[in-house]
Amino acid sequence: MVIFLSAAIAVLLLMNIWQFVSRRTWNRNVQEISNKIMEIIEHQTAEKVLFQTDQQAVQQLLIQINRLLDYNQRVIADYARTKDSLKKMISNMSHDLKTPLTVILGYAEKLNQEESITEEERKQVILRLNDKVNSLVALLNQFFDLVKIESEDYEIPLSKISLNEICRQSVLEFYELLTSRGLRVELEIPERPLYILGNEHVLQRILNNLISNSIRYGSDGGVFGLTLREEGESVAVDVWDRGKGITEVHQDRVFERLYTLDDARNPQFQGSGLGLSISKRLTEAMKGSIRLTSTPFEKTTFTCIFKQVPY
Repeated sequence: MVIFLSAAIAVLLLMNIWQFVSRRTWNRNVQEISNKIMEIIEHQTAEKVLFQTDQQAVQQLLIQINRLLDYNQRVIADYARTKDSLKKMISNMSHDLKTPLTVILGYAEKLNQEESITEEERKQVILRLNDKVNSLVALLNQFFDLVKIESEDYEIPLSKISLNEICRQSVLEFYELLTSRGLRVELEIPERPLYILGNEHVLQRILNNLISNSIRYGSDGGVFGLTLREEGESVAVDVWDRGKGITEVHQDRVFERLYTLDDARNPQFQGSGLGLSISKRLTEAMKGSIRLTSTPFEKTTFTCIFKQVPY
């Protein structure tokens, strides 16, 4: 009996010692992990918590901590990009609003000088003032449209539509402007109807934006083209020209809000930097995608791709 009690006491003592050692090891591991996390946060590094241990609970904890750190680093990076994009957007927006407002103010001041201008000059100033105000209203409407499109509750009613006639109509609306610029128009639209699940009004707006962009920046190429074709199980619409194109450094950013090339700050182009951004979001809202390929003075193509639906 004494031997049994002694053995039991020894076992309990060993268990207590084991628990004490395990607890100390656990506490030490947790403290080291905590110190490493604090160091990563204070120095804002992209490190991970690397710690060698045989304890499965600690291993699982490290896995989740590193996942959280990785997520946090992505959030920080996204925030930095968004902040930078917002600063540039505000800067561009300020420019795009300030310029027409300054012109409008100049026209208004000229109208106040009634004695120094003739009736014919006054009429011309009023016409220019009206055009400038309309342009400013259109620009503001684009801002509001983009905000609305990017809101979570924005929905587009979709139905089965044929792209063929929509493409023809879109080019026809711009045909007079295209020919007045001396552009040769090349259309490739198959006779067989190609159907997608989309919205006719939205699709017309996308194509109008792309055609306007091509006329604005690609007229020096002497040709404008639109091609409707099948691409695997999808339907693709190519709007292309042979103008000066877009260099590779700008190609990834042309769909950003208010991002414009230097030429867009030239009054002759009148670019707001919103058309392509709106086109991208509207295309994605119809479960499609849009891409750009450009080789300056060879061919610049904006391609919208949608899932094809059967007859």
